[in-house]
Amino acid sequence: MLDVIWNPELSDIDINDLGEEMASYQRSMLGCGHGFWEWDLGTNKLRWYGTFWRELGYSELDIQTMTAPEVLLNYIHPDDRALFQQAVTATIREGVALDLCYRLQAKAGYYLWVRVNGQGFRDASGWTHQLAGANYNISQLKQTEQALRASEARYSRIIAGTRDGVWDWSFDNNVISFSDICWEQIGFTAEDVRELNLTTIADWEARMSPVDVKRFKEALRKHILERAPFDIEYQIKAKDGTQRWIRARAEATYNKEGRAVKISGSNMDITELKNTQLAVVQAKVAAEQANQAKSEFLSSMSHELRTPLNAILGYVQLFDYDTNLTPDQCDNLQEVKKAGTHLLHLINEVLDLAKIEAGRMTLSMEPVYPQRLLDEAVRLVSPLAQEQGITIERDALQHQQSAIFADNTRLKQALLNLISNAVKYNTKDGSVNISLTAVGEGRLRIMVTDTGRGIPAALQAQVFEPFNRLHAELGAVEGSGVGLVITKRLVEMMGGTLGFHSEVGVGSRFWMDLPLAKEGVKSVSVQADDAFARTRKLLNLAEPKRILYIEDNPANTRLFEKIIQRFELLSVKTVMEPLLGLYEARTSPPDLIVLDINLPDLDGYQVLEVLKNDFLTRGIPVVALSANAMSQDVDKGLQAGFVDYLTKPVDVNRLVDVLNRHLGGQDC
Repeated sequence: MLDVIWNPELSDIDINDLGEEMASYQRSMLGCGHGFWEWDLGTNKLRWYGTFWRELGYSELDIQTMTAPEVLLNYIHPDDRALFQQAVTATIREGVALDLCYRLQAKAGYYLWVRVNGQGFRDASGWTHQLAGANYNISQLKQTEQALRASEARYSRIIAGTRDGVWDWSFDNNVISFSDICWEQIGFTAEDVRELNLTTIADWEARMSPVDVKRFKEALRKHILERAPFDIEYQIKAKDGTQRWIRARAEATYNKEGRAVKISGSNMDITELKNTQLAVVQAKVAAEQANQAKSEFLSSMSHELRTPLNAILGYVQLFDYDTNLTPDQCDNLQEVKKAGTHLLHLINEVLDLAKIEAGRMTLSMEPVYPQRLLDEAVRLVSPLAQEQGITIERDALQHQQSAIFADNTRLKQALLNLISNAVKYNTKDGSVNISLTAVGEGRLRIMVTDTGRGIPAALQAQVFEPFNRLHAELGAVEGSGVGLVITKRLVEMMGGTLGFHSEVGVGSRFWMDLPLAKEGVKSVSVQADDAFARTRKLLNLAEPKRILYIEDNPANTRLFEKIIQRFELLSVKTVMEPLLGLYEARTSPPDLIVLDINLPDLDGYQVLEVLKNDFLTRGIPVVALSANAMSQDVDKGLQAGFVDYLTKPVDVNRLVDVLNRHLGGQDC
């Protein structure tokens, strides 16, 4: 009967028992820390109990001044007074329970959030005579609530700013809650969602392809069971029928038993990104096709141009033996020869440029001594320099023993281009200076300086443009306009840089900075010496033999050549393209063919098949020399028809055994 108000006139409880009961209730009230109150509407007096009021800083004397309800209103925040009065009035008149949160002023002046609970007590006629209840401090709860709301608002702004949709899928009832942005991403308005009642995951999956639905479910299964990240891209049909790309990421929520109960995630519209990626891929494919078509065209044109050019230059050279020609006829033939040679040079340079642009130019990097290459380049350019009275000078080279890390053949080509340009575009009786200097740490500069006319500042930005001769085509100097372009790209492929400085009337300086070779890295010649030094077996041949070596790596070809040069009765012809190798084998059959496996256009097995099916070459023994050194590679090669299978790096003892076996010698 705890909810019944005690009436002393109707009770026979002893006064001592009653006192103990009241003391028990008083202890409970004080112990809970709440503030209890009672309002007698007949006397219009308020009474206050509990420690709550003392915690607000009010003393017993203060509380005695707060007995009138109108005085209490002065302690309530002005913004909450009207709401407080309405709630109390409703409790008095309608009998509804009093439950209200409001701000109450502490004695120090600040406000605390307070929650009040109470009810009215009526007599038999229905009139409310008393109100009673409790106040308790909820300031900390309010602060937490406000922080949560602020955090929620902040995250809502962040999500809204990203234009990502969010969703929450409950597994218990299969209901999915999508934010409006999710449906907006595929063209649906909030009104469309309500009218169509789009609330289940099936509504979303119905707009996906069966393949993507399967992928989605598999990703979901792995996420829930294996805790794998849920991050999937898929297509979905929009309201207008177009396909949109969505990237979905999510995280599952598990109960205490470890069972997934829901999953929450976000949808990002990545349609524009996918379209951009597709456009890039299509452009790349188109560029590759165009580049391939260009390469094929240039290769075909090279063959078509070389064939008649071979006849032209061949017959012109035959006239050199004809003593019946007049001086004018000899001069005319020299002009034809000069033009043909220039055309051949142009064809070669255009093909080189095409190979570089197509990424088919291969380099063989090794330690190279620039002093030796400069000797060769100067020797080749000297006749042209002598014709024009040009002096080629070389500084006292302090770095003659410094090796740079480069491709021997391509570095020589780059040096020839720079030195020949310095001669061709020089002034009569001018000079060319070549120097080697160290620049920075681990780099060597090769500089070529001329005393030519110089390049105007307005044209210097066009120096490395293909086929742009900077108006030199109007002069007497022949050229193609691609030499410097090729030189620059070759130097960059070797890890270097090419630069220049030019001044009209003074001359030009072109330089290339290349990395120095690291200690311990050996050149091809040294590798050949090392390999041969380990040789203990002898080559036993009774007569000279010819070898054809088909290999696309320049370093490997030079290494093989240097090894073969050690044997007096052996000669080797190296070819770097498989089709040229087949042509060489048919037109000048060797005694033995050494064949690489990984070749451009045709691999070693395809070349071997052509050789075996041609009656002119089927009798020539073919030896494989490849970096594919696994046992299954060797077995495959022998089964394909190679008479022997050598692996890289070449073992000279093993090579001698093979040569003795297939060229008629005896093993030693």
